[in-house]
Amino acid sequence: QVYVLKRPFVDEFLRRMGELFECVLFTASLAKVSGGTGTARAVPVPPRHRPVPPRPQYADPVTDLLDQRGVFRARLFRESCVFHQGCYVKDLSLLGRDLHKTLILDNSPASYIFHPGNAVPVQSWFDDMADTELLNLLPIFEELSGAEDVYASLGQLR
Repeated sequence: QVYVLKRPFVDEFLRRMGELFECVLFTASLAKVSGGTGTARAVPVPPRHRPVPPRPQYADPVTDLLDQRGVFRARLFRESCVFHQGCYVKDLSLLGRDLHKTLILDNSPASYIFHPGNAVPVQSWFDDMADTELLNLLPIFEELSGAEDVYASLGQLR
């Protein structure tokens, strides 16, 4: 059994992101291996980038509860991260997408250390039900959705 406390405005945020972008969940959490929903598709990652074997955990069932509209077109878990200097790093080049049009929203700068120019940082959230971080990020992502080069656009926003 999994319980999810949703960050305020996450449903609205995901809905809008799904309208603007191809959304991929990329987490350093472990996926649930057995009894999965079968709705996720994996992006193959070379074996050298898989430092630990997958174990049953919580990321996939949590995502099922969080993303009930199917906004995420793919789900990538720890097995898709690169273990680098003691951290699990999300290597965006493994997505096979144009990095000039690829963004990462993350609360951990260590996880996007390979691609800081693609990052939109977000504050960590635990239980503040008055939080408006996702709502405040909507105009930024709406502007970035039309960008030909996210490096230049993010540079102007910083």
